[in-house]
Amino acid sequence: MTKDEKPRILLVDDDADLLSLLSIRLENGGYDITTAVNGKEALAALPRIQPHVVITDLRMGKMDGMELFEAIHRQSSSLPVIVITAHGSIPEAVEATRRGVFSFLPKPIDSQNLIKEIKAALEHSGYFAAVQGENGDNYKWCQEIIYQSSIMANLLQKTKLVAQSEASVFIQGESGTGKELLAKAIHNASGRSKHPFIAVNCAAIPESLLESELFGHIKGSFTGATADYQGLFKSAHGGTLFLDEIGDMPLSLQVKLLRVLQEKQVRPVGSTRTTNVDVRIISATHRDIEQAVEENEFRQDLYYRLNVVNLEIPTLVDRREDIPLLANYFLKTITDSDVKKINGFSPEAMKTLIDGSWPGNIRQLLNVVEQAVALTTSPLISENLISEAINYNPPQTLPLAEARQAFEQDYLIRLLQSTNGNVSEAARIAKRNRTDFYKLLNRHHIAPSLFKGEPVSEKP
Repeated sequence: MTKDEKPRILLVDDDADLLSLLSIRLENGGYDITTAVNGKEALAALPRIQPHVVITDLRMGKMDGMELFEAIHRQSSSLPVIVITAHGSIPEAVEATRRGVFSFLPKPIDSQNLIKEIKAALEHSGYFAAVQGENGDNYKWCQEIIYQSSIMANLLQKTKLVAQSEASVFIQGESGTGKELLAKAIHNASGRSKHPFIAVNCAAIPESLLESELFGHIKGSFTGATADYQGLFKSAHGGTLFLDEIGDMPLSLQVKLLRVLQEKQVRPVGSTRTTNVDVRIISATHRDIEQAVEENEFRQDLYYRLNVVNLEIPTLVDRREDIPLLANYFLKTITDSDVKKINGFSPEAMKTLIDGSWPGNIRQLLNVVEQAVALTTSPLISENLISEAINYNPPQTLPLAEARQAFEQDYLIRLLQSTNGNVSEAARIAKRNRTDFYKLLNRHHIAPSLFKGEPVSEKP
């Protein structure tokens, strides 16, 4: 970013006259303005222009201002959004700011007040500091990663070098360690930083829809395909596609992904035409992917294609010196939009945070700080509140892959119990051939001989 570069503002309103009027006013004020007449058009423009501030009307057809805000913050949680409306009310304003909207302005718009809010939003996002060099361009690419530990400094030094190449990167690390933030940092430090960064969690999308989500589909190609969809590979053209939890991708789709990576072409579901794509792939998983390869649950050739450079992100326990920095950062972020005045953590509370086991890593730390802030009645968060928050174990829903594995194991055990360990009978009931059924048993380390009196004599 240079000092001569104008702040970029994305202006969204379905009122063409107001859109034109605000554009003229803001351009005269020294801003680079891009306009959109609805939420979908704004989301399409977002990765292309990378605005510093978004200003949107609240009441719009198809997608209102708050829906647009939620969609924007799923992609960029630090991007300030200002909402304007002729239908403003105190409850709406309170709800909007509670959800993270930077400010809420009523119509008719006071130009001076709007400019004031824009400047405040730019200050909040760090725009002026970046222009003036206070943060320095050398670190802007990883500014979302909070650290002071040497282990993270070494990782980011390696990350910066990797980013300059076009090599595919494979990130390994436990859940909650910040794999997506590291992937975004690679993108920011690369020559693709002006193009889209798109992330997709492969475990969160049903197998039947994942191919369409990645490669697109044409209208009528399957039930529910009411319009053409270009898919995430095309959306990320020129930029970076982050495939999170790729270890849970079905084998049938792994073959198609490998073909796309080799040929640099995608073919939408239902189409006979292919389209060239230029996308850098960063992938990640919390699974032991090498073990998955050995057990034929992940293709070896795809693994080698993805794992050109391997980065391993440390657990929170491995970077304990970062805990005070992270905890205070989360505290400031939470209390910025909270009416409570909290000065920090007591020394005992901070020691408890530093000494924690943190199986959920940074994500768990954030949850603990949020709970402590919600329950504290004093300016300092106490040790008791932190201890209670750390030990609080709400019912958790298993990730899809783990739930599927647990169900499959339980199903196989009950099946063998009902057939007294007769593999042929169990395979018939499960409607699987005998060889495949043995593979399932081996995958779950289940011995049929445990379910009948005599040792099993049949061979797979």
